[in-house]
Amino acid sequence: MLTIDREIRDAIIAHARRDHPDEACGVVAGPIGTDRPERFIPMLNAAMSTTFYEFDSTDLLRLYREMDDNDEEPVVIYHSHTATEAYPSRTDINLAQEPGAHYVLVSTRDGGAQSGDVDFRSFRIVDGQVTEEEVSVVERYDDVSEAAATPSANLRKAD
Repeated sequence: MLTIDREIRDAIIAHARRDHPDEACGVVAGPIGTDRPERFIPMLNAAMSTTFYEFDSTDLLRLYREMDDNDEEPVVIYHSHTATEAYPSRTDINLAQEPGAHYVLVSTRDGGAQSGDVDFRSFRIVDGQVTEEEVSVVERYDDVSEAAATPSANLRKAD
């Protein structure tokens, strides 16, 4: 399951809307070993394409060095689909190189580019195998530890 705070989820959606009709892409980094997406890093789609995204290699190298210096790892790797559902394409699957990351897709089709609903989904992609996972949106990550301590606590689901 991906647990993500509402502010970061909303920032990913805003980035997807802002870059539409091109695909948006980026990373959310977090402390190594925590599986906690904390630092939102929107990236430029070097392909500037409506059907494909590509991280600029120089920007990506800089990002990985920065994450290394900060003891971070890519917890979420996200991009948008502008005309299709939020499900990994064959190209997305072939490019997935981070087995520990959550691959988030946002679909801005059918009015989602403005203010309508978007499809926000998360997947694990390991060795070409795609597994969809639940997304839990929380107001603060403190909510997660409180929920673990109190089984009856209700975490908000992505809307």
